[in-house]
Amino acid sequence: MYPHSSKEIKRFNHLISETDAAYHEMSLKFGLSDSAMQILYTLCGSEDDGCLLRDICRLTGLSKQTVHSAIRNLERDGILRLEMVGAKNKNVLLTEKGRRLAERTAMKIIEAENRIFASWPEKDVEIYLGLIRRYLEDFRKEIRNLGPEQAEPSDV
Repeated sequence: MYPHSSKEIKRFNHLISETDAAYHEMSLKFGLSDSAMQILYTLCGSEDDGCLLRDICRLTGLSKQTVHSAIRNLERDGILRLEMVGAKNKNVLLTEKGRRLAERTAMKIIEAENRIFASWPEKDVEIYLGLIRRYLEDFRKEIRNLGPEQAEPSDV
C-alpha cells in the first residue's frame, strides 16, 4: 500500500500549484513563455548589470537545456546578449529593447510582489519566509536521506 499525503500536504501542494499557475497566467498575459519570463525576472532582480548563465539556471530552477533554449530565442529577438567572462562563464545582459520589455513585464510582477509584502505586517513576512526556508531545508535533508534503493523505480 502506498502512503497517502496528509490533508496539510495536499493543501500545501495545491497552494504551490495555484501560485505557479498564477505566475504562468502572468507570463501568458505578457505574451512570454514561462522560461523567458523567469529569465527576465532573474535579470531584473540581479544587483549587477547582468547575471551569469549558470546563476540563471540555479536561481530559476530551470534545466540548463530550457535556459539555453529560451536564451537563444531571446537573443535572436534582440532582448538580451551574451558576453564572455573569463574562459568559461557567460554573462547574460539585457539589451535596450530587453530593458523596455522587462519594464513592461517582469518589473510589473516584481512591483506587485513588493506591494503584497509591503501590505503585510513585517512580522508576518518574516514568519512566512522563515517557514518556507525551514520547509525547504528540511525537505532537502529528507531527499539526502533517501537511499538509492528508495529512489530508484522498482521492476516496472
